[in-house]
Amino acid sequence: MTARMYLQRSRRKRLESGHPWVYQSEVDHIEGHLEPGATVDIFNHKGVFLARGYANPNSQIIARVLTYQRNVEIDAAFFQKRIREAWAYRQRFLDNTNACRVIYGEADFLPGLIVDKYDDILVVQLLAFGMETRKEWILQALLDVFQPRGVFLRNDVPVRKLEGLSLEAGVWFGEVPAEVEIVENGLKFLVDVREGQKTGYFFDQRDNRAAIRPLMQSWHPSGSSALDTPYADGAEVLECFCHTGSFTVHALHYGAKHVTAVDISEPAIEVARKNVALNGYSDRVQFEVANAFDFLREAERAGKQYDVVILDPPAFAKSRRALEGAVRGYKEINLRGMKLLRDGGYLVTASCSYHMLPDLFRETILSAAVDAHKVLRLVHWSTAGKDHPEIAGVDEGHYLKFAIYEVRRRA
Repeated sequence: MTARMYLQRSRRKRLESGHPWVYQSEVDHIEGHLEPGATVDIFNHKGVFLARGYANPNSQIIARVLTYQRNVEIDAAFFQKRIREAWAYRQRFLDNTNACRVIYGEADFLPGLIVDKYDDILVVQLLAFGMETRKEWILQALLDVFQPRGVFLRNDVPVRKLEGLSLEAGVWFGEVPAEVEIVENGLKFLVDVREGQKTGYFFDQRDNRAAIRPLMQSWHPSGSSALDTPYADGAEVLECFCHTGSFTVHALHYGAKHVTAVDISEPAIEVARKNVALNGYSDRVQFEVANAFDFLREAERAGKQYDVVILDPPAFAKSRRALEGAVRGYKEINLRGMKLLRDGGYLVTASCSYHMLPDLFRETILSAAVDAHKVLRLVHWSTAGKDHPEIAGVDEGHYLKFAIYEVRRRA
C-alpha cells in the first residue's frame, strides 16, 4: 500500500506553486511505512491530495514530486512517456539536437535525473534515491527512445551522499569511447564524457556562446564586420576560465583577430587546443595555463588591453556560507576585466552560483565598475539555454546569469 504524507497547516504553499520538493520540516505526519525510494502520496493538512512522488526519509528532501495526478501509476510506462515528452521538447526548440541536455531533472518532471546527449552517447546522473531504485526502468526507456550506441553513468557527484547513495562511474550500456565529437552552433567539440567536469560539457551556455558573435566585429569606429573583412580587423579577446575552449572557439569562428585563453587546468587546456585545431583556428589563439586571478593582475600591471574580455568562472558560491567570499571573487575578476578593456570594449561575464542571485550579481558588477571608474551599458542579459528550461516557483533552477556590457570611461 502506498504511504500517505500529510503536510503542516503553517507551511509555505510551495508545492501548489509548482515546487516539486517536500522538506522534512514541512511534514505533519505519515501514514504507512516509508521506505527509501518508495512511492508516496502527498496531502495537505485537510487531507486534500496534492501530488504523488517518491520518498527518502533519510534525506532532508523527504519527497520529490513526479505527478500531480492521483491516478497515475509510477511504472515503466510512466518513464517512457516522460522521457519521450522531454525529447520532443528539445526537438521543437533546438536547431541541432546532436548534442544537448535531454532531461533536466525537475524541469522535465523527473526530479533527480539528468541525461545529456552527445551524438549517439548518453551520459546519465541519478541524483536521488527514488531514481536509483527505478534505474532499470529509466535505462530501458532511454534505449527505446534514443537507441544510443552507449550509455555512461556519472554517479560521481557528492550530492548522492546526501541521499545515502554511493559514488560511482562507468559504462551502463553498450560502448562508450574516451572522447565523443559533438556539434554546437555549427562548430565541432571533443568531449571527455568519462572524466570531464559534470557530464563532460556545459550545454547551458549554448545560446550565450552564440550571443558573442556581434562582439567579434571590429571595435574600431569604422564598425566594419570581421565576418566580411580580414581577421586583422577583428577583436582581440581574452577568455579566462576557458575550460575546454567553447567560448574561445566561438570567438575565433565569429571573426576574432586573436584570443588569449586562460585556465588553471592543464588537461582542460589540452582539450581546448584540440577543439581549436578541430575547427581550424590554431593560428589565432594563445593558451595560458594559469590561475585566472593571477593572470588578470599581471596583465593589468603589464598594461595589456583587449577589445573583449570573457569571464565564465566555475561556481564561487556552492553554499550560502560561501556567498560573501564569492561576491569578493566576482567583483575582483570583473573589476580587473574592465580595466583590461579598451574604451568601448565589451565585458562578457557569467555566474553559475545559485546563491549569487541576479540582483546581487548585477550589483557586484556595478560596484566593480564604480571602483574601475567605468560606465556600463547593458547589451545582453540571459540565463541558461532552451535545453535547460525553468519551472516557475523553483528558484533552485534559476542559477545561471549571463551578461554582456559595453564598458566606457567616465566622460
